Amino acid sequence: MTVEWGTPAGRAELAVLAVHGRDQDPAFMRATARRLGPAPVRFFAPEADGNTWYPLSFLEPIERNQPALDRSLRVVDACLDRLAQDGFAPGRVVLWGFSQGACLLAHSVLTRPRPVAGLVLFTGGYIGSAPLPPPDGGVLHGVPAVVRSIEDDPWVPRHRVEETAELLRRAGAEVDLRIDPGTEHVITDEACATATKLLTTAAAHASGGPGRRW
Repeated sequence: MTVEWGTPAGRAELAVLAVHGRDQDPAFMRATARRLGPAPVRFFAPEADGNTWYPLSFLEPIERNQPALDRSLRVVDACLDRLAQDGFAPGRVVLWGFSQGACLLAHSVLTRPRPVAGLVLFTGGYIGSAPLPPPDGGVLHGVPAVVRSIEDDPWVPRHRVEETAELLRRAGAEVDLRIDPGTEHVITDEACATATKLLTTAAAHASGGPGRRW
């Protein structure tokens, strides 16, 4: 099931694929979206079976999270294909995830990259115990990416967030990384404000407006 909200599809400059975390659902992403400022975007939020995209920690070897991980990556692919059919080509789609959803999207972008309009990763990183090579081909060149986390988050270690940001940079993305002090698994007001800036700038770019993408 996919939940939609925001600007009507016919008037939206961008689509945002909003992917929830473990033990959450699209309602969490919709509530969080209210913390973002206004932007001409339509949100599309898929729901994971049992409210989890894969069973174990994202730091476990990839095979331990199979076959659920591959199934969830196919959900992301199917959502992007559906958005393209609805008129939102990859260059008009921003990927936004929190926690397990951010991990799923980070892994998707780094292992099967598409030329998206932007990337917002709140407290997540690529999946698996082994390092990932950066994607080649320049698909992510110039893609704005907001990466945010908390210093001592109980589930997502700082080093994996930093490693993910570095992989995105090496793949050509324009990464804005910030890790705030704290011990809670939360999304800060600053993270929401910066994500809003990305959305409004990407929407202006998609509509042919002036200025940089980010």
